[in-house]
Amino acid sequence: MQTAHKHAGDGHDHKAAPTVEEITDFEVLEIAVRELAIEHGLFTAEDHRRFTEWAESVGPGAGSRLVAKAWTDPGFRARLLEDGVKACQEIGIDWAEPTGFGTPSDYMNFRVLEDTPRLHHVIVCTLCSCYPRPVLGMSPEWYRSTNYRRRLVRWPREVLAEFGLILPPEVEIRVEDSNQKCRFMVLHVRPSGTENWTEEELSAIVTRDCMIGVALPRRGRTADVHPVRKARRPVHSSPQHGKAAE
Repeated sequence: MQTAHKHAGDGHDHKAAPTVEEITDFEVLEIAVRELAIEHGLFTAEDHRRFTEWAESVGPGAGSRLVAKAWTDPGFRARLLEDGVKACQEIGIDWAEPTGFGTPSDYMNFRVLEDTPRLHHVIVCTLCSCYPRPVLGMSPEWYRSTNYRRRLVRWPREVLAEFGLILPPEVEIRVEDSNQKCRFMVLHVRPSGTENWTEEELSAIVTRDCMIGVALPRRGRTADVHPVRKARRPVHSSPQHGKAAE
C-alpha cells in the first residue's frame, strides 16, 4: 500500500516509494558468512567481486561441448563416464581452479549420467541448489525453487510433463540428488538424424535443460524457453481494490 505525505514548504503531495521486498534468510546468511570470511582474511572483497563476475559469465557451453564430443568420440565418452573431472581438462575446464585466477572449486566430484532408450536421468538438489557451475554456469531460478526440489522426487513424471517432456511408461526415470560432495550432468542418447553432424552443430542442440534432464535434445531446439502460463485463479482488480492501493 502507498501513502501520501507532504514535504514542508513545497505545497505538493507525493506518493511514497513502493516497499522493497525483504531479502530472504539465505541471502542474509550469505552476506553474514561472506563478511565474516573477509574480516578473517580468508579472501578479500575484490576476490569476491572477481569470483562473482566469473560465475555470472559462465554458461552451459562447456557442458554442451562435453556432450557433443562424447557423441562423436567413443574413447572420450568412456573417459567422461569414468572420470568427469579429468575428462573436462581435455576441453579446457579445470575443476581444481575453474576461475583461472587462483580460486579453487568447492567440490571435485563430477559425474556424468548416461541415458539409454529405457532409462532417463533428471537432476535435483533437494537441500538447496548444488549445481555443476564450471560446465553449466549459474543454475536457473526454477532449479532452486522449493516447488521443483520437493515435487520432483515425489512425482518426477508429472513434473517433467510440466516442462513439456512426456516419457513413455516403459522408460524408467531416475532422480539423482546433487549435493555438496558431488555434481551431476546428464548425457542423453544422441538424436536420430544427426549422424553426419559436426561437434559444433551437435553442441547447439544440447541446452542447459537437456543436461539437467528436464528436456531432450532435438533438431531445431537450441534454447530453453519456459512460457509464463496464466494463473488458474487470477486475482481481478476492482474499483475498491484500486482505491485501497492508492
